[in-house]
Amino acid sequence: MWGFGVVRIVTDSPADIPPVLAKELGIVVIPLYVRFGSEVYRDGVDLTPDEFYRKLVTNRSLPVTSTPAPGEIAQVYDTLAEETDEIVSIHVSSKLSATYEVALQAREQMKKKCRVELVDSMSGAMGEGLVVIAAAKEARKGTGLEQVANLAREAALKSHVYMCFDTLEFLRRGGRIGRAQALLGSVLKVNPIIGVKDGETHPYGRERSRAKAIDRVFDFVKSLPSIGELAVEHASTPDEAEALADRLGGIFPRERIYMSRVAPAVGVHVGPHVIAVSALEGQ
Repeated sequence: MWGFGVVRIVTDSPADIPPVLAKELGIVVIPLYVRFGSEVYRDGVDLTPDEFYRKLVTNRSLPVTSTPAPGEIAQVYDTLAEETDEIVSIHVSSKLSATYEVALQAREQMKKKCRVELVDSMSGAMGEGLVVIAAAKEARKGTGLEQVANLAREAALKSHVYMCFDTLEFLRRGGRIGRAQALLGSVLKVNPIIGVKDGETHPYGRERSRAKAIDRVFDFVKSLPSIGELAVEHASTPDEAEALADRLGGIFPRERIYMSRVAPAVGVHVGPHVIAVSALEGQ
């Protein structure tokens, strides 16, 4: 279907791209690993979001994530090299995961001849996903390797993620709290708002109620100079996500808002009650 002359797009499971959309756009998603004790699962392959969040709230041990080995990613590239001679591989922020570095190693281990351009999305969740989707849509037009890769890098600079938490405990225990450390330590029950800025977690504030925190997320999105793409995702609160998407439909076409689930590899660090909005600035 894709053939030589068409750039193929590769990403990782933390991009949270809905499986149906990934298939439609020909995006190859490399799963990260999620480990509960001695049990190891491939994100989105052996473990669905529903199964993961059930285990997260009932399992006493905190799960951890790990990247695929360089050889595994190299095998993905080699398989695609039978269909194309150009690949753009876009990954979760190198400040949040080692996946990008592993992909660099994988490129050197390839056995087949194929040009591979690597892009650090400097984001995660659908903040990364929107960058990947933009690249995939451009690739389908027959655009060349360097142009697709450069478009992805430019999109990464225009990508925003705003997440509403009910606790930062998962982020802290997973070692991904970064600058959001500033929001820890309050004796009050608060709802932190965390985003990704310059490739790492960034505190955007906190509110006393979840409703006010979601209002704040809406205001952040509304304040952007322009919106080219928009996505709403949740861990385990679909009705809340739909309501937020309906509200965002007042400032952006509702039918164009992507709806997604927070993947297990991201859920390990954000917990079962996060809701997020990702936006890609327009031209």
